[in-house]
Amino acid sequence: MEKIERVKRELIHKGTILDIYEDTVRLPNGKEEKWDFVSHRMGAACVLAVRPDGKILMVRQYRNALDRFTLEVPAGKRDSLEEDTSICAARELEEETGYRAGKLEKLLALKSTVAFCDEFIDVYLATDLEKIGEQHLDEAEDIDIEAYDLNELMDMCYSGTLQDAKTVAAIMAYAAKK
Repeated sequence: MEKIERVKRELIHKGTILDIYEDTVRLPNGKEEKWDFVSHRMGAACVLAVRPDGKILMVRQYRNALDRFTLEVPAGKRDSLEEDTSICAARELEEETGYRAGKLEKLLALKSTVAFCDEFIDVYLATDLEKIGEQHLDEAEDIDIEAYDLNELMDMCYSGTLQDAKTVAAIMAYAAKK
């Protein structure tokens, strides 16, 4: 495989979570192209949380990029570059659902959109859940908690009802583990 060389990277927009760049790359044939690159500075974690009754906790929230509500596993970005993703996963579970995990196990690591973004998300399984209180949402969050059987969620994945990559990956990894 021949080498592709990045000639230049120009910051187009600096956001609160993401930075957007325009890269100039030189292809093996010598031609230069412009490619978009989105840098997710913090990385993230998500958690598939299984209650003692076997039901999986899901969160329903509005997603601006899709202009609709989606059903997802609890997730969020790390608070700092040094924060371990297991700490992030545990925090997001508590904040978004009011549950604490007695056991937290890493299932897999993924890159969300490799064609143009470097975001990584570590996927965790939370078991031995304990209800510790109410949600502790950020000011801009409005999240409803729902619970489903694994088979229901698998059906939603295969029917296209669930399309969020981290959620589908978490459900499939858990199903393969069972």
